[in-house]
Amino acid sequence: MGSLGQLMLMRLRVLWRQPEVLFWTFVFPVATTLVLGLAFRNSALEPVRVAVADGPEAPALLARLQGVPELEARALELTEARRQLARGRVSLVLLPGSPSPEALVDPSQPEGRTARLLVSQALAATPDAPRLEAVKATPVSEPGNRYIDFLIPGLLGMSLMSSSLWALALPLVAMRGGKLLKRLAGTPMSRAHFFLAFLLARTVFAALEVAFFCAFARWLFDVPMFGNYLALLGVGLLGAMCFASLALLVSIRARSEESVGGLVNLVSMPMMFLSGVFFASENFPGWMQPFIRVLPLTALNDSLRSIMLEGTSVLTLGAPLAVLAVWTILPMVATLRWFRWV
Repeated sequence: MGSLGQLMLMRLRVLWRQPEVLFWTFVFPVATTLVLGLAFRNSALEPVRVAVADGPEAPALLARLQGVPELEARALELTEARRQLARGRVSLVLLPGSPSPEALVDPSQPEGRTARLLVSQALAATPDAPRLEAVKATPVSEPGNRYIDFLIPGLLGMSLMSSSLWALALPLVAMRGGKLLKRLAGTPMSRAHFFLAFLLARTVFAALEVAFFCAFARWLFDVPMFGNYLALLGVGLLGAMCFASLALLVSIRARSEESVGGLVNLVSMPMMFLSGVFFASENFPGWMQPFIRVLPLTALNDSLRSIMLEGTSVLTLGAPLAVLAVWTILPMVATLRWFRWV
């Protein structure tokens, strides 16, 4: 074998001995295909969801609609029904009235027309029902129901995760590789103060990050804010602290700057697919939902969307905030326990 063959064989052996190369070449494409295949799997068509606004005639209308297998009808208070129509959770809101009911549909929802036809056919099935053309359809457009409105909170959560992981893990590993941590070990500085400085600096940058996202989303895409900006900022800072804590834990496991990238991606990439950044996490099967619910990015994205698009108070977000708190505390405790200066 000539010199060219020997050099090529040497490079192949180097690549084979790097686990991160094998992971991104062979494991990651298969894992990504399986995850997205579960999210967008072919399944039977679900019933079209319809809401009937409360009123004296609502029980009779609801009884007629519940006999149609293609419809899933339920009675809701009018304000809640319009809110669910805006969020895409129902395709039509039926308002009882005389001589004929009124149907509220969102023109941006493709299932709105199907829901109106099914509702009209169901009501026309009884002798005393209004004619098919007598059901008045009123187009309504509520702020917060566009895809960009769904996407912006998810992108904010993903940005907080990525910037926290990369901005902390990589410098710490570089400091260890450059023997700077070994020099700091000889100073009277405490380990807790060392890591706390990283976390506090990260929160300052995260505040700017949240403000930037809110500003450009509002100015460029007119994304609404139904909640409180301070509540959104507080949740964003907690999310940044959570992922900063995970970054510190990653940094103590990485032995070189080459390996830290693989570990950061191993932590972040699954959550980018599973935690509802680009599409709803409800697309995944039910048996995966308990695992998805306890992921920190899922808790962060759900909290950001609840505040921005539904005006939810922080006091009602106990479960996702508890998930973020646990993911903040446990990695920090593990880091303080196992961190070594050299």
